Amino acid sequence: KLFWLKLGQSAWACAGAMSMPVADCLAAVRAKVAAATAARSAPLQLSAPVVRLVAVSKTKPIEALREAYDAGQRHFGENYVQELIDKAPQMPEDVQWHFIGHLQSNKVAMLVKGCPSLACLETIDSEKLARTVDKAWLAAGYGRQLRVMVQVNSSGEETKSGVDTSEVVDLCRIIVTECEGLELAGLMTIGAPDYSGCRTEDFERLHRCRQEVAAALSVDLATIELSMGMSSDYENAIREGSTSVRVGSSIFGSRIYASPA
Repeated sequence: KLFWLKLGQSAWACAGAMSMPVADCLAAVRAKVAAATAARSAPLQLSAPVVRLVAVSKTKPIEALREAYDAGQRHFGENYVQELIDKAPQMPEDVQWHFIGHLQSNKVAMLVKGCPSLACLETIDSEKLARTVDKAWLAAGYGRQLRVMVQVNSSGEETKSGVDTSEVVDLCRIIVTECEGLELAGLMTIGAPDYSGCRTEDFERLHRCRQEVAAALSVDLATIELSMGMSSDYENAIREGSTSVRVGSSIFGSRIYASPA
């Protein structure tokens, strides 16, 4: 009980104005990720025994990222192209960068050229963007495929990025069959803003999309990752089957919004 009390106190402090070291906050989040993973049902345990933690570092100084890196964190997520390409050269080469923000087609070349170590682009939301990224990645000649996720608008909001659930299979098929430079890693979603993260129906919709994609492409369900869950709901997302969570403020504290768009 004392451990969980301290863990809860740590999480509360970390979500604030960073009164605790990044390494301590990261340890608290990792403990919660491990506990939520262990609490999942047997089928989910088998399909994804390990959940990836992506530390969302947008608007944070490079010193904070280095502290997380020194504590063992390797996957980092950024929302802004300029910020990512500024930070990438300042971090060790083994950092796994995830781009998790809305990506405009006219900034694809800048992202690809500026971050050769890009590990995953989680926000493919149109055929046009998929083909633009594919063309730029092949032209860069990095000698590997870029892992990408299709962003799904699971809440059905008109103002939110992401493809409609009815269009997910077609976009995934195009990526797999027509985009030689890309590797389909899975599906990503963001919860409705009126709720504290994803709702049960959002998780259910993403699971249905995953099943439809796996069936249409004749691949094992476990090969389609699910990136869902942020600071407000990552524990619940893990229990619901997420294989990758994107956590920022619980690790780095409240954000300072003074970054380039």
